[in-house]
Amino acid sequence: WQVAFSPDGKTIASASDDATVKLWGIDGSLITTLKGHDMAVYDIAFSPDGKTIASASNDKTVKLWRIDGSPITTLKGHNDQVWQVAFSPDGKTIASASDDKTVKLWRIDGSLITTLKGHEAEVRQVAFSPDSKTIASASWDKTVKLWGIDGSLITTLKGHEESVRHVAFSPDGKTIASASDDATVKLWGIDGSLITTLKGHDLPVYDIAFSPDGKTIASASVDKTLKLWEIDGREITTFNGHEDTVWQVAFSPDGKTIASASADKTVRLWRIDGSLITTLKGHEAEVNQVAFSPDGKTIASASVDKTVKLWNLNLDNLLVQSCNWLHDYLKNSSNISENDKHLCDDVGGKLN
Repeated sequence: WQVAFSPDGKTIASASDDATVKLWGIDGSLITTLKGHDMAVYDIAFSPDGKTIASASNDKTVKLWRIDGSPITTLKGHNDQVWQVAFSPDGKTIASASDDKTVKLWRIDGSLITTLKGHEAEVRQVAFSPDSKTIASASWDKTVKLWGIDGSLITTLKGHEESVRHVAFSPDGKTIASASDDATVKLWGIDGSLITTLKGHDLPVYDIAFSPDGKTIASASVDKTLKLWEIDGREITTFNGHEDTVWQVAFSPDGKTIASASADKTVRLWRIDGSLITTLKGHEAEVNQVAFSPDGKTIASASVDKTVKLWNLNLDNLLVQSCNWLHDYLKNSSNISENDKHLCDDVGGKLN
């Protein structure tokens, strides 16, 4: 269901339908398995200091673990499955989003602060503002709600015509983006005012991400495309190439590369101009999560095939891989000249 890097990039956590969380070293070695949930684990998050892991489960609980895998405590109180868990940037608060239509706020010791009530349908996603003072919750009731850190309702963002799947704050905290099954992304001011609606996708938008500098937004859709937008809502380009739903999109830490995870069993890496760098193949089922390491050198992908794959983000190596995947086409196609059949030889592709 989910894969995440620790803040120092040395540990990878993966959440699974098998009711466990596994911790891996950056070399792919299994460190330990976190057992304790009774049902599928949907989400995981590292605390900002990297010392604590939170896991959200279908068993209606959130569990806190030390980085060595030992259990700290179980957060009980939700009446239905918990879809997502998030730490505030200051590390003082944990938020959990549930199908019971609520968000709960917890202290780092696991004690309940308050319950955010007001949504009329399940809450699937929650996000903290960069200053940790505001919480945004996205719901199947077609709204986003903004809450103060004390649990008070600030305002309700209305305008989407279908369920809201994802919500994100810009790096400067001044803009909120929401992605919906109505095939749009909406941008809102921190006061709840609608700035603009990003129209262009033909089917539901499942994920959105702000670039590290906050100047652009990437959106991933069931229509098999990614789109890149200016912060003012202008469409920059469309990324075409995936053959099925794009589940997730992520920017590299330096903002120069975009990774997309798709139901077509691949991860694709793109330049900001929309050109394809390479396609990462190897999963045997749809890929629903992708994440960059903090140093941008490694990518982790999580798949329905029950595996997590780690990829070395060395563009020279990726070019070699791309050439090897193209071997049969370049060698056998009647439309390729003899010179072009050897175009990858100088980077190590074995195409003869």
